[in-house]
Amino acid sequence: AFLNLSVLKMSHHMNSSMLPTSHPPGHQHSTTASGHGHDMMMMAMTFHFSCENVPLLFSGLTINSPGEMAGAFVAVFFLAMFYEGLKIARECLLRKSQVSIRYNSMPVPGPNGTILMETHKTVGQQMLSLPHLLQTVLHIIQVVVSYFLMLIFMTYNGYLCIAVAAGAGTGYFFFSWKKAVVVDITEHCH
Repeated sequence: AFLNLSVLKMSHHMNSSMLPTSHPPGHQHSTTASGHGHDMMMMAMTFHFSCENVPLLFSGLTINSPGEMAGAFVAVFFLAMFYEGLKIARECLLRKSQVSIRYNSMPVPGPNGTILMETHKTVGQQMLSLPHLLQTVLHIIQVVVSYFLMLIFMTYNGYLCIAVAAGAGTGYFFFSWKKAVVVDITEHCH
């Protein structure tokens, strides 16, 4: 009898979840999961431009008005910019903290069958050092922020998705020009 009741509840839940609903995207719908009494939130799985009942990362943080959406847009925009700036800052710090420089020369073919000597600089970093510890902490922050941005994008809210993309693009524009670009002049494949 218990098994039949569980199957009946599961069948009812699956059938009711397959029916079209007239709820707005992101509408909270309380239901029980397998009879345990846990609340679940139904979220839209398509892009939408709603300003009501839009969850944002935490259960208590829900956008319910156009003003709140505007505030969330600005916050997400700056979070995405911060992420791009953090990536570049980590690269700059890494370059400044590199130690144990070693130079290696190797022959490479030159024009008309000549042999040229090309010198490469190899650098490293010490594991037990303050710069490496700082890099580790910044890496953790970068990973957490990247997951936050991914989860925000996965709300499928068009406004928040635009904020992530626009913030990342703006951050890249402002910070990436400082990034060193290494051009290998011996590379012949374009």
